[in-house]
Amino acid sequence: MMDFFFNAYKDASMSRVFLEAVVFLLGIWSVWLVKKVNVWAYPTGLIATVITTYLLYEAGYLGDMMLNAYFSIMSIYGWYHWSKKRPIAVNQQISRTDLREKIIGILLFLLTIFVVFAVYKTFDYPMHLDNYVDICSAGLFFTAMWYMAHKKIENWTLWIIGDLVVVPLYAYRGLGMLALQYLIFTILAVWAYCTWRKILSNNILSS
Repeated sequence: MMDFFFNAYKDASMSRVFLEAVVFLLGIWSVWLVKKVNVWAYPTGLIATVITTYLLYEAGYLGDMMLNAYFSIMSIYGWYHWSKKRPIAVNQQISRTDLREKIIGILLFLLTIFVVFAVYKTFDYPMHLDNYVDICSAGLFFTAMWYMAHKKIENWTLWIIGDLVVVPLYAYRGLGMLALQYLIFTILAVWAYCTWRKILSNNILSS
């Protein structure tokens, strides 16, 4: 199993292995902090996404590169949004999406797919099955990131689906450490969803 994830690194440079290791550790730490509704999740995640954007640029995966560049921007937005002083406890800000926010999520998902596909076409990038999977996962993650910034519990549902999609995608592309990272992300996202749902239920009962 480990050979499946790490064979691609036999000929990799030490700098690439080091950078992916940093992303691996910071990414997992960031998700853990989000689960705890800790604002430091954002600066931690920001470092990881900036490095990942560079690695994907070097590998030539435009869709994934755009996705992580967006993560970097949304990390700054989420950091600001979570840092704003509010009259209620942080945990009490967790909520479910209303109809308006669901519609925004669907539109954001569709817009992301269109934009990423347009980028591929603009740069005349050869399209294969994995690129279409990449485009769909970008839509899921874009929407999840927006929901997460607004502390909507549905963000974890989208993360879980997206993580399950990209684990085999990254493994297929030879990005073994990222594939393993997203496998761990999936487990953490399920755990985080259960934690947030419990917090949300307690808030409803106490209100």
